[in-house]
Amino acid sequence: MRILAVGAAGFIGSHYVRKLLTGGFPSMPDVHVTVFDKLTYAGNPENLAPVRTLPGLEFVRGDICDTGLLTEVMSGHDAVVNFAAETHVDRSINGSVDFVRTNVQGTHSLLEAARATRVPRVVHVSTDEVYGSIDEGSWTEESPLLPNSPYAASKAGGDLLVRAFARTHGLDVSITRCSNNYGPYQYPEKVIPLFVTSLLEGGTVPLYGDGLNVRDWLHVDDHCRGIQLVLEQGRPGEVYNIGGGEELTNFQLTRMLLDACGAGPERIRKVADRPGHDRRYSLDDGKLRGLGYAPQVPFRQGLADTVEWYRAHPDWWRPLRGAHAAAG
Repeated sequence: MRILAVGAAGFIGSHYVRKLLTGGFPSMPDVHVTVFDKLTYAGNPENLAPVRTLPGLEFVRGDICDTGLLTEVMSGHDAVVNFAAETHVDRSINGSVDFVRTNVQGTHSLLEAARATRVPRVVHVSTDEVYGSIDEGSWTEESPLLPNSPYAASKAGGDLLVRAFARTHGLDVSITRCSNNYGPYQYPEKVIPLFVTSLLEGGTVPLYGDGLNVRDWLHVDDHCRGIQLVLEQGRPGEVYNIGGGEELTNFQLTRMLLDACGAGPERIRKVADRPGHDRRYSLDDGKLRGLGYAPQVPFRQGLADTVEWYRAHPDWWRPLRGAHAAAG
């Protein structure tokens, strides 16, 4: 089995590759993985270091918008999983052109390459943020797309292209939409690694607005199991929500992180709310559960393990924190 993982030097994609190459998916015992990644700020070769010497890994540096190179690399693969994306909401507010380029134009480039090579199967990894904000209840896969940030709008645009290529060209492609991910190797501009690394260095943590925005938390390992399930059993043209089942306000999450790092509430720094800040996300993932999915990582244990990973790996995150501060 030959899998092309696009954008897989990042947080989620690299976890998927590490899991795939170390026997984490028994249904694919003999697999070759080609990682195709541009290595922008969040694409880190060190994320693949644990599997770098394994014979089943090949790395190609390339831009998802380079349709010619992507088509050349994709040829001969049995499946493609698209992790490539610009993902940070704050960056999209400050400047959205890279988001449109990668998340819309890049998705189009990948779909054209898939059509040209006639690759048998494609999974496109998306986000719950395309649905917007929901006051009560949970989104199903049939809920309308009502994105509120430039990031979410660019991901929704990519999702609609996927749907169009499935309907118009008969491409065997499915979409996954996940809730907020956490776990090791996550770039430290995201809330959990940002807060943990700041606290470990004796700093404060910025809490937006009243801190009552609600997010559903999903460990990256559960997310990758959901992606694999959709790769193997998902239907062409279908969308599958992947939830974690742990809804928390940002204030509740902050208090948990303070406790895990041995810090007090005086380390919280209140900041002005983000423009267009979605109030609540909540996914109904019953469709995927019908295929056998269920989260396996209890949130409190997963969070504790994540904090300990960052505590034990300052050589990984300190250079990235410095680069993030310089970029900001």
